[in-house]
Amino acid sequence: MIVLTGVTGKLGSRTLKALRDDLPATELAVSVRDPGKVTDLGNAGISVRSGDYTDPASLSRSFAGADTLFLVSAAAFGDEAIRQHRNAIEAAQQAGIERIVYTSHQGASAESEFESCRDHATTEALLADSGMRWTALRNGFYADTISTYLAQAHEGVMYLPKDGPVSWTTHDDLAAAAAVVLRNGAAPDGPTPPLTASEVHGVASIAALAAEMSGRPYRHEVVDDDSYVANLEGYGVPPNVASALLGVFRASRAGEFDVVDPELASLVGRPPQTVETTVRSSVAVPSA
Repeated sequence: MIVLTGVTGKLGSRTLKALRDDLPATELAVSVRDPGKVTDLGNAGISVRSGDYTDPASLSRSFAGADTLFLVSAAAFGDEAIRQHRNAIEAAQQAGIERIVYTSHQGASAESEFESCRDHATTEALLADSGMRWTALRNGFYADTISTYLAQAHEGVMYLPKDGPVSWTTHDDLAAAAAVVLRNGAAPDGPTPPLTASEVHGVASIAALAAEMSGRPYRHEVVDDDSYVANLEGYGVPPNVASALLGVFRASRAGEFDVVDPELASLVGRPPQTVETTVRSSVAVPSA
């Protein structure tokens, strides 16, 4: 049995959908904080368990009877993220899980400028020390961030720090790859190669695509790092989160996400979706 976490989120829900296309419901279970949000899954015959990354005992119960765990990374940074991941890994040990498939990041490194990538590196080390089989899916940077940048543009201007090239990768493609790995063990133990789209783009390139597709002006206006953090905090973003979000730009301009690899296409059996697809879905495109 495969037990999945994060199924109310973008990646987890898509991964579960992909698995349901090929596996019977009796081979799937989900661990969620609020089972009331997924009553449809229970009605479809999938085992729904109550599990919270901050409650280790609940995780041990929700992982029971499964041999594979799909561990979606926590929506947290720093010590809190590591605490939650450690809880899940230790609960998996207690529940007799044989293999963990973890959603890591293409830039996972203890030296990364992006805090989340440092968290992923620490979590991979915890997995390596766990004694269980494990695979870390080194997922490309989520392409839906492009939609956020475009939606927040003021009169077509994206006020963002200096950046660098990023191999923006869609949740749909990454979920399809995760389902392949979970279903048949397609990836070896340890971290995968970077699971990325086939090209890189910076914010200026994204703005140019948005302008071309929409017929309206879009551009990237560079703001200094301190101003960017101050602006986020002015909108109510907690200081630690604002600082972490700045790390995305520091890491990208250091070249940490300027990587493409054929592994994702190999896993899903087709070319990954392009940035153009994401941009087109994020701006008003005139009808022909």
